[in-house]
Amino acid sequence: MKTRFAFLRELKKVLWIVGFAIGAGSSYAETTPEDPWEGYNRTMSSFNDTLDKYALKPLAEGYDYVTPSPVQRGVSNFFNNLGEVGNIANNLFQAKWDATAASTFRFLINSTAGFLGIFDVASEMGLERQPEDFGQTLGYWGVGSGPYLVLPLLGPSTVRDATGTAVDYFNYDPIELLDPTTDEYWSIKALGIVQIRAKLLSSERLIFGDRYTFIRDVYLQTRQAAVLDGQVERPTTEEANEEDGSWGDEADDSWGDEDSWGGEDSWGDEGETY
Repeated sequence: MKTRFAFLRELKKVLWIVGFAIGAGSSYAETTPEDPWEGYNRTMSSFNDTLDKYALKPLAEGYDYVTPSPVQRGVSNFFNNLGEVGNIANNLFQAKWDATAASTFRFLINSTAGFLGIFDVASEMGLERQPEDFGQTLGYWGVGSGPYLVLPLLGPSTVRDATGTAVDYFNYDPIELLDPTTDEYWSIKALGIVQIRAKLLSSERLIFGDRYTFIRDVYLQTRQAAVLDGQVERPTTEEANEEDGSWGDEADDSWGDEDSWGGEDSWGDEGETY
């Protein structure tokens, strides 16, 4: 409990600094509707990138170089298994009963037959992961994502996802049951961070154009797809008219009737998903 209060005190300091940076950055940055704090976000993104370049990335590259692939896979499986606790809770909160049951059985099977999750026995049995977090739970029940937000050290997020991260961290992370003053606690934490960073090494070459914009857009699209379970919301005609001034009366003549746009003959049930 004392540790949590200490963390909250430090978090308050960080939020004060974040608020100052937002105020300072907003005076010069051009913003987009989903990223009104772009000035602060770019500053924090640059800070995170610098820290990654000189500290985290070299560690991840060293880990990737000396650690055989089967061992890396076992480490990844171990942390995925710990994440099943959060998957169980958030699938339950979203009333996804089959996914809740699958996550529960995965945790029980891999924690026992899989030697604490090092081996993913459940997947071999046909029980696939059903990843969910509290940010997705909030989105499922209609809470908007809020502005894009780059968190110190943690990277891309939104106001909703940052809230979800805090809830998941304090309630569904089994590692937090360990004494944070022990070497075991920090060793496991460090291994988890380095392992995640090592998995991202091969993805860096996919980034093109403005790095900040690329990462932001990919993150927002990925999170939207996660909240919607892979479904894509089609914009209404009104929304399309607002986004593109070339639509309007002319669009009504060529697109507005059901046979050419919204009718069942042209889209059917498949029009609801992508």
